Amino acid sequence: MGPLNVSQKWGVVMLELKNLQAGYGHMQVLHGVDLTISDGEIVALLGSNGAGKSTLNNNLSGIYKPTGGQILFEGQDITGMRSEDVVDLGIVQVPEGRRIFPNMSIRENLELGSYRRGKERRAENIEKVVAIFPRLKERFGQLAGTLSGGEQQMLAIGRALMSEPRLLILDEPSLGLSPLLVEEMFGLIQSLNKEGLAIFLVEQNVMQSLEIADRAYVMENGSVVLSGAATDLIDDPDLKKSYLGL
Repeated sequence: MGPLNVSQKWGVVMLELKNLQAGYGHMQVLHGVDLTISDGEIVALLGSNGAGKSTLNNNLSGIYKPTGGQILFEGQDITGMRSEDVVDLGIVQVPEGRRIFPNMSIRENLELGSYRRGKERRAENIEKVVAIFPRLKERFGQLAGTLSGGEQQMLAIGRALMSEPRLLILDEPSLGLSPLLVEEMFGLIQSLNKEGLAIFLVEQNVMQSLEIADRAYVMENGSVVLSGAATDLIDDPDLKKSYLGL
């Protein structure tokens, strides 16, 4: 995939959260979260609504500033760094709800993805993105707001890929999709990861996330309550009881 590739230094820690604390005003949401992601991994963050997953994403992405702890990216302290500077480092988030620009065309949405990174390879990367998502190429001039939910999610991920991410954060990518499109979405995530892209997958879809992830963390009330290899967590009785009712 050329410029969309990242290095494959399997096992080398890329991102590390140390005792991360965050919230809104006087309301504390994250209570000392520790988490790591290595190059080439898919790491899943699982939890129900209100667990603190999006708060963690938004602090990691520089949208909000933590109240305590550290965020390290390849050994560099990026705690409280501005969101545009976080993107410049290659940490790119596809937010929950897609947040595409509905009154702009597919092409314009994709071009905006390279505003901070990859601008000099914009045309080349557009070709790579539409090769991954042929349905977008068929509707290149169409307004993004007229796309189906699944197509909008493809566009949101494609826009993120335009910035040549080194770590791709996917916040609830399966939300609102049909079961068939959910399968397609998880297959796509695996394909991107096979190209060497590290992925932080934030999801409520527990079992399908664990089936493709290398490791996972389970969050409740702003704290990590379970973590480990995804293959181990699939059979964890506490996880089954909490999320599957078994």
